[in-house]
Amino acid sequence: NSDNRVAIAEAGAIPPLVELLTSGTDLAKGNTAGALAILAITLDHEVASADAIPPLVTLLTSGTAAAKENAAFALLMLAINADNRPAIKSAGALPPLKNLAEAGAGGDKRLAALALEVLGDGPGLCLLFRSLIRYWSA
Repeated sequence: NSDNRVAIAEAGAIPPLVELLTSGTDLAKGNTAGALAILAITLDHEVASADAIPPLVTLLTSGTAAAKENAAFALLMLAINADNRPAIKSAGALPPLKNLAEAGAGGDKRLAALALEVLGDGPGLCLLFRSLIRYWSA
C-alpha cells in the first residue's frame, strides 16, 4: 500500500534497488525492476530521481523475459507522470519498447504497448484499451 511504499523510500531503499539493476544477478535485476515499478506507483519522482530510468531501459534489451516485462512496467508507471517522459525518451526507451510491443510475448508485449501509448508514441487509444483488457484478463 501507499504507506508501505513511502516507508520503504524513507528508509533509503530506492538507491540500493537502482544499483541492483546493474550489479545484481539476472533474477535480482528482474525482481528489482518489479519492485521499482510498484514503488513508482506513488513515488515516481523518487524512483526517477534515483537515476533508475537508464538501467530500466537497458533491461528492455538485455534482461531476461521477466526483467523485460518488469522494466516495461516500471517505465509505464514512471511515464504516467508527464515530467518523467522526456527522461524516458532521452534514455532511448522508444526503440526497445517498440520492439517489445511488436515482437514480445505476453505481459512484456502489452506493457510495452501501454508504455508507448502513455509516452505518446503508441498505435492509438483503441489498441491501448484492448491491451489493457487483455493484460488484466490474462
